[in-house]
Amino acid sequence: MKKSDVVVLGVILVVLLPFFIFPPVFAAYKVFNGEHGYVMSFLKFAILATFGECLGLRIRTGEYYRPGFGLLPRALVWGFLGVVIKTGFVIFGEGAPVVLKTLGVAFPMANPSDILRQPGFSMLKLLAAFSVSITMNLLFAPVFMAFHRVTDMHIVSTSGTLKGFFSPIPAGKYVKACDWFTFWDFVLKKTIPFFWIPAQTINFLLPEGSRILVAALYSVILGILLSLAAIKGKR
Repeated sequence: MKKSDVVVLGVILVVLLPFFIFPPVFAAYKVFNGEHGYVMSFLKFAILATFGECLGLRIRTGEYYRPGFGLLPRALVWGFLGVVIKTGFVIFGEGAPVVLKTLGVAFPMANPSDILRQPGFSMLKLLAAFSVSITMNLLFAPVFMAFHRVTDMHIVSTSGTLKGFFSPIPAGKYVKACDWFTFWDFVLKKTIPFFWIPAQTINFLLPEGSRILVAALYSVILGILLSLAAIKGKR
């Protein structure tokens, strides 16, 4: 374990311990999370998903940061994507169960999406959660992932600087340069059916207030898995 690993673990403990030691801190978090969902979505993804990228870099190179990595630009992109994901959760979380109702699935409440707010587990709740996950990942995720790929290329192309990040994005140039075969063959064909659809199905079985946090943690886990796969592939 390197000194940097100890520092990172120390920072994580300092940040997380107050939520477990001081109940008012956790209570204040729950209130703010409930009243300002989009702000919290920005912060959760900006912090956690960016940290996941740093972990991926650590696994691949032995360093959490290196010149040109673009820590702040990546955090801004992830924060924006967090707001987009929160919006997607609302749209598909409310709409997909309604689609099930139009297909003849009977719900014991007037609003089909309320099944996802019920405590406990049922097969109907599982079906509703699966409908949200599969529609969101098939209709929304590909565009989301393509946008993220373009912004990543822009960050790398501009050496990770904030000034470069806010320069006009030559999207056409990046679209031509992108490895779309790998994007299709791995990102879409493998991560969506084998990771994201099952993971988000489980997520929508959880309490509504925790879903964005879990989604951000999923990004950390996926970043680690992809980095380990990249190392294995090189070997």
